[in-house]
Amino acid sequence: MDDLLFRQAMGKFATGVTVLTTAHEGDIHGMTANAFMSVSLDPKLVVISIGHKARFLEKVTQSNRFAVNILAEDQEYLSNHFAGKPQGDVQFASLDGLPVLDGAVAQITCDVASTYVEGDHTLFIGKVTAIQLEEKNPLLFYSGKYREVTALETNKA
Repeated sequence: MDDLLFRQAMGKFATGVTVLTTAHEGDIHGMTANAFMSVSLDPKLVVISIGHKARFLEKVTQSNRFAVNILAEDQEYLSNHFAGKPQGDVQFASLDGLPVLDGAVAQITCDVASTYVEGDHTLFIGKVTAIQLEEKNPLLFYSGKYREVTALETNKA
């Protein structure tokens, strides 16, 4: 199967945009990712998927903790920043001892519960330790482009 065809097909799944963060030995590390989902309600578990070429992989392996920041529609610049296109200084807040991004739709902190190496990625199952929410529209990603939530028109008869 052609790699480009696979990437295009996966891009047809609309996702939110997250920035994953962690801290190790006093240094804050982050990366943009859309490979995130909930796994379980009891216990509360989520999964992130990190490519083996990403520097973040080593950092979360060392810290054994991570935060998921689900970005708001006005935070595209943060997605770009943590995807390797620096946008200036980034200010961090703290939640449960981990760095998080103010203004995110959701901030979710986790302890690594288990890891699975699959193909060219490592999956981290995180046990949720804290959550903080804001009422904002999320930043979306679809077909290689950022998108925004828009109201659906309804037919009224």
